[in-house]
Amino acid sequence: MASITLNNLVKKYGDGFPAVNDISIDIADGEFIILVGPSGCGKSTLLRMIVGLEDITDGDLLIDGKRVNDKAPRERNLAMVFQNYALYPHLTVYENIAFPLRLAKGKHSEEQVDKLVTEAASTLELTDHLQRKPANLSGGQRQRVAMGRAIVRQADAFLFDEPLSNLDAKLRGQMRSEISQMQRRLGVTSVYVTHDQTEAMTLGDRVAVLKKGELQQIASPRELYEQPINLFVAGFIGSPSMNFLPATVEGNTLKTVLGDLAITPEKAAKAAGKRVVLVGVRPEFFEDAKLVEDSKRGHGSTFTASLTHTEWLGNEQYGYITFDPAPEVRELLNNLARDMDADELRPQIVVTLDAASRIRGGREAEIWLDTRKLHLFDPETGENLTRDAAAGAALTEEANEERAEEIANAQGHSPQDSDRSRQGSASESPDSAEAPRSAGSADAGSAGGATAAGGGKHTAG
Repeated sequence: MASITLNNLVKKYGDGFPAVNDISIDIADGEFIILVGPSGCGKSTLLRMIVGLEDITDGDLLIDGKRVNDKAPRERNLAMVFQNYALYPHLTVYENIAFPLRLAKGKHSEEQVDKLVTEAASTLELTDHLQRKPANLSGGQRQRVAMGRAIVRQADAFLFDEPLSNLDAKLRGQMRSEISQMQRRLGVTSVYVTHDQTEAMTLGDRVAVLKKGELQQIASPRELYEQPINLFVAGFIGSPSMNFLPATVEGNTLKTVLGDLAITPEKAAKAAGKRVVLVGVRPEFFEDAKLVEDSKRGHGSTFTASLTHTEWLGNEQYGYITFDPAPEVRELLNNLARDMDADELRPQIVVTLDAASRIRGGREAEIWLDTRKLHLFDPETGENLTRDAAAGAALTEEANEERAEEIANAQGHSPQDSDRSRQGSASESPDSAEAPRSAGSADAGSAGGATAAGGGKHTAG
């Protein structure tokens, strides 16, 4: 295992366009980093740069402290898990997993090959399927075979290229859990590319959000959610996404389409001098006023609104309120939507209500809003004016401590032992096996099918 360091990486194509623009990130040994963003944000290009399938125009890429810009993919000792499984249909599961070891030509005895394959199969619960062919496996089993091929290589790091995008929703959930547990047991450095924010929020120790080749924010999932650095991150992270309401600030009051909302003097001061601000409100900040406990009621504001419709999901329900923004605000929302790969952001407010609420579409209802959690954004720069950087950094530090504890628990020893183990193994990584040349090798030396995303050394604080 090893750390990966990206120092001001730039990738420009022939027309001079920077697909990746000055991205820096330090990935610690054993860390699970997620690269996420809309289509065209540069994540695929960045992963290919790490693997060695794309040349680096500028900047330095270091693996375990050694510069590898000019090294061939097979010399970087990185293992890839691809979106399309990349299995050889004529080989059994056993031989698919053993393929990179066979390719090493004499580096491993038959006993060593059998031991490594058997251990990987046991880890991935494939022992009963070793003599089957890929065509006779489910999608989830095929993806586990692809991961097994990466495991036996004993690589310094795993690189995942949207490995679950071909699976159905139920199987994706199962495989997310399996990948997370496997990564914790092995304690191996991992970089995972996805456009699915559910994967990003549930798998990663830290998540790097990209937009148009530039890093926006890198932090723990919770910090991204609770302390987004700008409009783009706030709107991209979360489902349903954050609501944005135009408002003017008068004293300690926000004048919005929902009525007057009281805020603290501290928040009001941060918006001083702004003619208009955008108020960021997550759907779960709302509730049916009839169901709010008296102890909470004083921490928010109540307003009357007519919902167009509601959606009951069993454990909760969503309600929808439309509003008519000023033309300049509508254009701002549409620009934000285009950044997030959507045609437009509809001028509507999504509210999350308790499943027991009797509020229904077409009727006026009293809605309560927790005003303690509002964010105020500068509509011109997109900056989050009310972000608490120190509180956000504390959330990410807490996540780092939890990661060390989880890895230690998964491996059956103390966090201190886990740290020492990873530090010791980094200098003893085995030689890299050359990858098969057909598209779909599980080895980073293959020229086929890698895609990915990037992060940045800008900390979330």
